[in-house]
This record gives sequence, C-alpha cells and structure tokens, in this order.
Amino acid sequence: MKSSRTSGTKRAAKSTPVSKPRHPAPTLAALRAEIHALAEPERGDHSQRFFKTGPGQYGEGDKFLGLTVPQMRVLVRKYRDLDDASALRLLSSSWHEERSIALLLLVQGYERGDETRRDRIHRAYLANTTRINNWDLVDASAGQIVGAHLDASDIALLKRLAKSKSLWERRIAIVSTFYFIRRDEFRPTLEIAELLLGDSEDLIHKAVGWMLREVGKRDRRALDRFLEKHYARMPRTMLRYAIERHPEGTRKRYLAGTI
Repeated sequence: MKSSRTSGTKRAAKSTPVSKPRHPAPTLAALRAEIHALAEPERGDHSQRFFKTGPGQYGEGDKFLGLTVPQMRVLVRKYRDLDDASALRLLSSSWHEERSIALLLLVQGYERGDETRRDRIHRAYLANTTRINNWDLVDASAGQIVGAHLDASDIALLKRLAKSKSLWERRIAIVSTFYFIRRDEFRPTLEIAELLLGDSEDLIHKAVGWMLREVGKRDRRALDRFLEKHYARMPRTMLRYAIERHPEGTRKRYLAGTI
C-alpha cells in the first residue's frame, strides 16, 4: 500500500502544470539605460562630423552617443514589445540614436499592427517630422510607415510633402515611393521626382537619383523615358545617381548632354 500511494503521488506531481516565469514588460527607462550604457563618445564625435551637425549644415545641433547600427538593431529586437506611446516619447529625444531606435520600433509596430494601430502610427509619424531630421532616419522609416499606408493611385500626401519647406519632409516624399517601386509600381516615384527636379538641396538630389535608379533596376525603359524628357535640367548629382547602372558610354552621353 505504501508503495502504491507513493506511485500515485509521483503521478500526480508529474501532471501538475509548471508555470513559466513571467518576463517584465519592457520599459522606456530600461531601454534608455541600455542605450546610454553602450555610448562611445569618440564614435559619437565621428558621427557628428559624418552627419554634418556643424553650424549651417543640414544636421546642425544633432547629438550622437556613438552606438553602431547593429547595436541599435539588437535593442530594437529586445524591446520590440515596447508600447507605441513610449516609442514616441523616445522620438522626442535630443540624441540621434534614441530617435533612430524609436523609428525602428515604430516600423515594427506598424508592420505587426492591425489597421487601427497602423493608422495611429502613420498619423503620429507625420505629426513628428521635425524629429525625423536626418537622412538615415528618413530612409529607415518613410517607405515602411508613409508609403505603406498609401495607395499608388492616391499620392496627394506625397505631393504635399514634396512641396514642403522642410528638407526632411521632401525627402520623406521621395523615399516613401520605394514602397511602390518594390511592387513594380513606378508612377508615384516618377511623379514625385518630377516635382523635385528643381530642388536646391543635395540630399534631395541624391534621394531622387537613388529612387530613379531603383526604378531602372526593374524597368529600364521607364527610367529612360523619364531621363529623355528631363535629364537636361536634372541636377548633376541626381543624374549621376540615376544612371549609375547604365553602360559607361551611355552615362558619358547623358553627362555630356549628347543623348
């Protein structure tokens, strides 16, 4: 009898479910602590020069902690469940890397979210473009949050942004069209590129040329039709970027104006 009771007790113990340890919800304070623990001032100084943060430059006044992109992406994976309100508070930071991480978290939130969450993130993004104030921040987020929220047949928002006084909103307008390029829809890119042909900023010239080159990777004839119509008045940098994958002889003729 004793051995029978023992056996029954063991069977009962085996059937008792074991609760899994609960992980605490991620917090903004914990994320910020990890970000600052990774700071490397020397790398931060280099980043400030690379991203043109001096007086009169496009990134004037921006501050860098000195994190690498891989370090930031590790933190984004770790804190992927941070709530959107906390990510938006992080976006208001004066530190560039904190804003970068905030945007990457919002991109993940948009991609994982339902329609209501996506609309909320899209609207918050557009309300905070003053914080999306360098080319890397735009390039890592515009297509995924702005382009992805639009239909290729209705790009009124992008046209409005393309006419903005803000350099960064104009860059958002053209880079957002990368979302459509990847789906072989080129009209949005070509229309926004045409609006930006006369832009005075080199960062816009580069972004437009980059998007045109991406169109050409998928449809060379579509790119060439655009170039034949506009190449003579395209800024030199924009043209060079757009024709980067053309044969050398063709590039030279475009640059010489003999096409």
